[in-house]
Amino acid sequence: MTEATLPAITIGLVSVSDRASSGVYQDEGLPALREWLQAALCNPVQFEQRLIPDEQPLIESTLKELADERGCCLVLTTGGTGPSPRDVTPEATLAVADRVMPGFGEQMRQVSLHYVPTAILSRQVGVTRGSCLVLNLPGRPKSIRETLEGVRADDGQVLVHGVFASVPYCIELMGGPYIETRPEYVTAFRPKKK
Repeated sequence: MTEATLPAITIGLVSVSDRASSGVYQDEGLPALREWLQAALCNPVQFEQRLIPDEQPLIESTLKELADERGCCLVLTTGGTGPSPRDVTPEATLAVADRVMPGFGEQMRQVSLHYVPTAILSRQVGVTRGSCLVLNLPGRPKSIRETLEGVRADDGQVLVHGVFASVPYCIELMGGPYIETRPEYVTAFRPKKK
């Protein structure tokens, strides 16, 4: 499939932060997600962006809206995955899930452990809702990029795959659109056809 024939896709971006949503400081999660996706994806993309506080019912209703009403094939959240009492993004995500995809959370922590020992404190999860994949990402722009792209050696060789390498094929298996990536960011893995 050529870049010109790739289907347009809709991706939901949700930044969960009490302080950013109330204007105490500038949200960095949404711009970081949008910038990375625009650079890494070959498909034309429409974004549905939300900046909301750490309130579980609101997170749940936002995820439902994006998956069920806005037609997102992918929803990426940022923030609210740590151990503090207000961090409820994983609980909200699990509450609206049809299926849990534990490998995504495991891989995110594996990638992050290459950079910081506190990665074990992250409670990120991946789930499906209908034909939408929902992934909880870290809150910091640098961590978002590392989690999506993975760990590379100085020569550019991939040492640990980022989670986005599996996203296009997962969405395809769920009946979603064909998504292609630019290999300088991440290579979408698909099994070789026999």
